[in-house]
Amino acid sequence: MSLHLELGSAIEAAFGDDLDSPVEQKQDAMIVRLKNGVTLDVRYAAADAYSLRWVYGDVESGIDTAPLHRGLATFPHHFHDASGRIVADPITRPDASPQDNLHRLIHALIADPMFGARDIA
Repeated sequence: MSLHLELGSAIEAAFGDDLDSPVEQKQDAMIVRLKNGVTLDVRYAAADAYSLRWVYGDVESGIDTAPLHRGLATFPHHFHDASGRIVADPITRPDASPQDNLHRLIHALIADPMFGARDIA
C-alpha cells in the first residue's frame, strides 16, 4: 500500500468528523478538505521528503523539506507563512513519522484555520 493511501486511511479514521469530504487521492498527492474551510494538499515523496500546503480563503501557507534554507534551525524542514516569509518549521519533526507529522498539522489547522497567516516570529 502506498504511503498516501495509508495516510489517507489514517486521516479518515482520526479526523472523520472534521472532514468535509473523503480524502481525495491523486497520482502523486492527496487532498484533505476540512469542514472549517481549509484545503490541505499533501505530497510525500518519502517519509522525510514532503510538501504540505494549505489554503484557507485567500491565505496560502506550507511546510516542506526542500533542502534550500540551511540557516534555519529546523533545516531542511521549513515553513512558508502567508506573507511569504520562510521560517523554522513550527509543526513537523524530522524524528516523527509521516502520520504523526500530518496529524500534528491537521490538529493545528482545525484549531486555527488561519495558522500561517499570523505572525509566528
